[in-house]
Amino acid sequence: MLLILSAAAQTQFEVASIKPSRPVSGPIRVGSRGGPGTSDPSLFTCENCGMAMLLRQAFDLRDYQLAEQVWMRSERFNVSAKIPEGATREQFRLMMQDLLTDRLKLKFHYEKKEMQVYELVALKSGPKLKESAGPSAPPQPAGFTVDADGFPILPLSRELAYIKTADGHAAMRESEMTLDELARLFSEQLGRPVTDATGLKGKYDFALKWIEQAAGAPATDDSGPNMFRAVQEQLGLKLESKKGLVDVLVVDHIEKIPTEN
Repeated sequence: MLLILSAAAQTQFEVASIKPSRPVSGPIRVGSRGGPGTSDPSLFTCENCGMAMLLRQAFDLRDYQLAEQVWMRSERFNVSAKIPEGATREQFRLMMQDLLTDRLKLKFHYEKKEMQVYELVALKSGPKLKESAGPSAPPQPAGFTVDADGFPILPLSRELAYIKTADGHAAMRESEMTLDELARLFSEQLGRPVTDATGLKGKYDFALKWIEQAAGAPATDDSGPNMFRAVQEQLGLKLESKKGLVDVLVVDHIEKIPTEN
């Protein structure tokens, strides 16, 4: 079924502007800042952002949940929006959806797509997880050291710490994490859906070290533990590959030139 968002039914930005970025030669700065949950909750800006990035923000999508078209990365936009005081992240997403519908005539639908997915399961030998003892220390100042094997040394904190060095040595650490939260974290790293099938309901202190390739994918050589091997050896868990159906957003129509701001 084709879906068209009703602008009248959604919460709107107080003021918003979306314009095509000016073509430039050479490197460009790309990124967004501000919005609910940040240090500047009342103002959201996105500089040289591709349409794919804007759609992922508006609909809270992972890369694999969007049926991208080539132009969605090459055509870039600048967005500036003033957000009503007290707006939540969910309300912000609705405002973004409304903006794309109103200014770019967005029409879309969801469909099921079969793809590789993962289930997080416990090894028969049992998980190697430490149940959390409660609130942990606050995060430490920026900066880190590395251990003898070149992996970043991270403090234990309720705020996720993730660092990757230039040569691909990566480390994550967090306290009071559920296995469902851990599965979602692995989903972000692997670019595929991951669900928790361990049956474990507690909260755990979590630390993981692995080696990534330069492009960001888990390493496949024997220079060190890739993410899959690290999960087994360090956590006593396993990421089992399966085929599954995933809801994917498909854009039926969207203009490349916004209407007047």
